[in-house]
Amino acid sequence: MKKISVGILGATGMVGQKFVELLSDHPWFEIAALAASDRSVGKPYAEAMRWSMPTALQQNIANMKVVACNPGLPCNIVFSGLDSSVAGNIESTFATAGYKVISNSSNHRMASDVPLLIPEVNSDHLGLLKHQGYNKGALITNPNCSVVGIAMVLKPLLDRWGIEAVNVVTMQALSGAGYPGVPSMDILDNVIPFIGGEEAKVESEPLKILGVLQGNQILPYPMRFSAQCTRVSVSDGHLACLSVKLKKKADAKQIIAAWQEFEGEPQRLKLPMAPKRPIIYLDDEKHPQPKLHRNLEEGMAVSVGRLRECSLFDWKFVILSHNTVRGAAGCAILNAELMAKKGYLGEMK
Repeated sequence: MKKISVGILGATGMVGQKFVELLSDHPWFEIAALAASDRSVGKPYAEAMRWSMPTALQQNIANMKVVACNPGLPCNIVFSGLDSSVAGNIESTFATAGYKVISNSSNHRMASDVPLLIPEVNSDHLGLLKHQGYNKGALITNPNCSVVGIAMVLKPLLDRWGIEAVNVVTMQALSGAGYPGVPSMDILDNVIPFIGGEEAKVESEPLKILGVLQGNQILPYPMRFSAQCTRVSVSDGHLACLSVKLKKKADAKQIIAAWQEFEGEPQRLKLPMAPKRPIIYLDDEKHPQPKLHRNLEEGMAVSVGRLRECSLFDWKFVILSHNTVRGAAGCAILNAELMAKKGYLGEMK
C-alpha cells in the first residue's frame, strides 16, 4: 500500500510532538510537512522545539524545515495539535482549502456538523461529514483528553442498561497542560482543584459522543452529568472516579463482562493503532495507577478498577487513560485510520 502523506499543524507543541512520535513509523501515513508558528518557520524541526518524547527523534524528521500553518502543504490530510487560542481559524481555513483536518483542539468539537469521534464508540457519526460545507475538505475532532476514557467506559453500560446520571472527579496529569505547563511551585506538594474550562467540556462532550446521529444532526444522550476537575503531580495519565446511575439493574459480574467484551470498528477492522482490548478491567483493589497502567496496549487502552456499589447512585469505579496517547494524538490517528479504511480519505491503494 502506498503511504498517505500527512502534515502536522502545531508540530512543536506537546501534542504535536506526540503526533510526530506516533506517525514516524506508521504503516499507512508518512509525515510530509511540519507546521508551526512564525517563530519556528524556516528552522530545522530539531532546532524549533525541545523534544520531550521518550523515544529518539528520527534524523530525517529532525532535519525537516518547519513551515507556516497555511494551505499549500504537500499533502491532503493534516493533524492539528494547535493551541485553542489559534486553532479555530487555521483549521477552518485548511478545511475550506480542501484538506481533511483531523483535530485534537477544542474549538470545533461542539459544532453541529463536526464529528466528535471515538472510533470504538460512535464511528457512525462520520456521517456528519456529508453535511459539512467544505467541498472536498472536512473537519473531524477527537474529544477532551479526559472525556475519551470516560465515554469509552460508559458506552457498554449505556448500550446494555442505559444511564440516568454520572458524577465524575478527574485527577489530570501535568502533560495535559502542555509545555512548560504548570509552574513547579504551584504543583509540587499540591493538588490544584481547577482547570480552566475543563468541567464544562467534561460535562457536555459525552452527551454528544454518546448521542444518536439523526439526519444532519446529533441528538445528545439525555443524562445528567456533573464533573469536578483537578490537576495532580503526575507526568502522564488521567485518573477519574465515576459514580453512575443506570436505568436498569445490573450486577458487578455483568458490568465487568460488558467492559471486557467491548469492541468497536477499530478492533473489527484491525486498524494499526487499535488496542486489542479497548477496556481492561483490573481486579487488584489498588488499581489502576498511572505509573503502572497508562501504557497498556501502547497507551491506547482504558483501564478500569474498583467497581463497587454506590450508596448515592448504583455503581462507582475508577478509570485511567493515557492523556496524550488515547486522549489526544493516538485517538486522532485512530480517527484517521478509520476514515482511511472507510474511504473518507480516498488515497488508500
